[in-house]
Amino acid sequence: MDLVPALEEPLRQPLKSVLGPATAKVMAEHLGLLTVGDLLHHYPRRYEERGQLTHLADLPMDEHVTVVAQVADARLHTFASAKAPRGKGQRLEVTITDGSGRLQLVFFGAGVHKPHKELLPGTRAMFAGKVSVFNRRLQLAHPAYELLRGDPDESVETWAGALIPIYPATAKLESWKIGKAIQTVLPTAQEAVDPLPDTLREGRGLVPLPEALLKIHRPHTKADIEDARSRLKWDEAFVLQVALARRRHADAQLPAVPRKPAPDGLLTAFDARLPFTLTDGQQRVSREIFDDLATSHPMHRLLQGEVGSGKTLVALRAMLAVVDAGGQAAMLAPTEVLAQQHHRSVVEMMGELAEGGMLGGAEQATKVVLLTGSMGAAARRHALLDLATGEAGIVIGTHALIEDKVQFHDLGLVVVDEQHRFGVEQRDALRGKGKQPPHLLVMTATPIPRTVAMTVFGDLETSVLDQLPAGRSPIASHVVPAADKPHFLSRAWERVREEVENGHQAYVVCPRIGDEEDDPKKSAKKKSPEDEAEKRPPLAVLDVADQLVKGPLQGLRVEVLHGRMHPDDKDAVMRRFAAGETHVLVATTVIEVGVNVPNATAMVIMDADRFGVSQLHQLRGRVGRGSAPGLCLLVTEMPEASPARQRLGAVAATLDGFELSRIDLEQRREGDVLGQAQSGARTSLKVLAVIEDEEIIAEARQEATAVVAQDPELTRLPALRTALDALLDEEREQYLEKG
Repeated sequence: MDLVPALEEPLRQPLKSVLGPATAKVMAEHLGLLTVGDLLHHYPRRYEERGQLTHLADLPMDEHVTVVAQVADARLHTFASAKAPRGKGQRLEVTITDGSGRLQLVFFGAGVHKPHKELLPGTRAMFAGKVSVFNRRLQLAHPAYELLRGDPDESVETWAGALIPIYPATAKLESWKIGKAIQTVLPTAQEAVDPLPDTLREGRGLVPLPEALLKIHRPHTKADIEDARSRLKWDEAFVLQVALARRRHADAQLPAVPRKPAPDGLLTAFDARLPFTLTDGQQRVSREIFDDLATSHPMHRLLQGEVGSGKTLVALRAMLAVVDAGGQAAMLAPTEVLAQQHHRSVVEMMGELAEGGMLGGAEQATKVVLLTGSMGAAARRHALLDLATGEAGIVIGTHALIEDKVQFHDLGLVVVDEQHRFGVEQRDALRGKGKQPPHLLVMTATPIPRTVAMTVFGDLETSVLDQLPAGRSPIASHVVPAADKPHFLSRAWERVREEVENGHQAYVVCPRIGDEEDDPKKSAKKKSPEDEAEKRPPLAVLDVADQLVKGPLQGLRVEVLHGRMHPDDKDAVMRRFAAGETHVLVATTVIEVGVNVPNATAMVIMDADRFGVSQLHQLRGRVGRGSAPGLCLLVTEMPEASPARQRLGAVAATLDGFELSRIDLEQRREGDVLGQAQSGARTSLKVLAVIEDEEIIAEARQEATAVVAQDPELTRLPALRTALDALLDEEREQYLEKG
């Protein structure tokens, strides 16, 4: 958002560096901060008051933290080690406290002398390091620290009340060093040019940008921080929504072929075959899609729905409508297993309507072809020919659909399954295969809260399926604390046996495959004392399957499925499981999406704390797909008070995917969410919290839409245009153009 040469000045340049070259290098490499403007927009994560201490009980494991605390005691121990065989090794243990909790700091070897002199009981300081567990206690090994000393002229009250900004930092550069660097460049904040139109800023009572930058980095009061944050949130929300509004505006100008289904064609014949009636939600969403398909500019719609809400059926009806109107439809799936499954279920649902040009095919029938990378040459040639001649109305495939060789006769609709696994370039390449831009339907089974949808998919219209079709069974979910209560785990395996004895099947999911080569680099590294306390590696499919066959599931037919198997082997395993020949499938998350075996009623997820909330919800959706109730057991060794256990408790407590996606977002930072959805482009959100700031996002979207409608090129708002260019560096610009 920087227009001004002063703010564009590099932090590191040959002749005159704004900062020392070493600091500038770390900032560039580890924090992505290259210019004075980047540094000014690196906002504090939170503020500590000098007189108050950080609450130590809430520190996250394995993360780099900065805390303000007081030294309670310090002890120097000597010990014998390989390096110091005669008991000359030295270890300094310092205990710091927030008044209630305690945290151990450890220093070794020559590194003990300075802290031994400086960290005397009663001293207050900022400490930075990575939180690990040693002997079941939290510790920071070799933390960096900065003593908090009062200025001799300051009164105790002003010193204690002063707000210390704590910046997002790295192991290579502590928060207080970043703070000092920012103080160096803070005067240039006066030159920041304001991207918000004056009428908008004044109408909403927001402070000017230079003032907001000063207040966020050097606040005198908590009110200063509030003023600055509300202003900077508006910047982020508004500039992003302007980018999305411009894209919606540009899309509306593109031509597309309207696709209206023939009155008594394929769609009518298909609906007549269905053995059930569509839910109200499916009918409503289908109407929204058909209205879009009938217009002369491309549909861009996001179809999101709960696991098992019948999205595939809605997408298939849209594809049939396009085939009726003389076009072709392509469905893109993220994995071969999924593409094969979609192909099988579409052919089953369509029956003789999928046998176009064959004996026994219905009069209105079309051909449904599968195209994946591992197909044999003859089958592939055949499929390509059917696509080029238009013989095949529907094609289902993986990335193989995108290759240059693939030609369509008249591509009218692209359906993308599980959008978050598809790079933007891939969708773009497929869309480029139509004579005119085809209509686009993006499906996701990870429910996305409305605000996130507005921020990440702000260029797509959204349809939501929130009802489950009749006949779907409820799923009971329970946390199994394997470390605290080992007998719970034994009971879990008994439950699996009971399900099998009742004629059902089960999944066991593990985070890892287990045939990975040990990385020599990793094992060659010397283990530091804090590494000794490292967590064990995640459980692996091959090991767990082996233990189950020899132990608690002895006598049952157990098979494994994972991503590194040959596609034919994977398909054979899935077919045997679907046919009921296998009792238990031990798998990685390859089964996460789209796998449909109604007879599978139980799922045990090992090391469940290693999966995200949305992923657990997705996995759980694989059971309870038939008439028998589903059971999902979340096995974990994490202690009861840990955030990981709370997260699992939340998953067990609700089946509402939208509720869970909110919990997921509140626990992760938005950057992860946006970064993931934006094909890895770094997130632009620093102060805007997608869940909390729902109102700001909705209002910013309205303002942005109005601004773009009046002035699509932003000619009258040069400052906004520049802010947009800064947000949409090349990678982003492509992301937004390709959508």
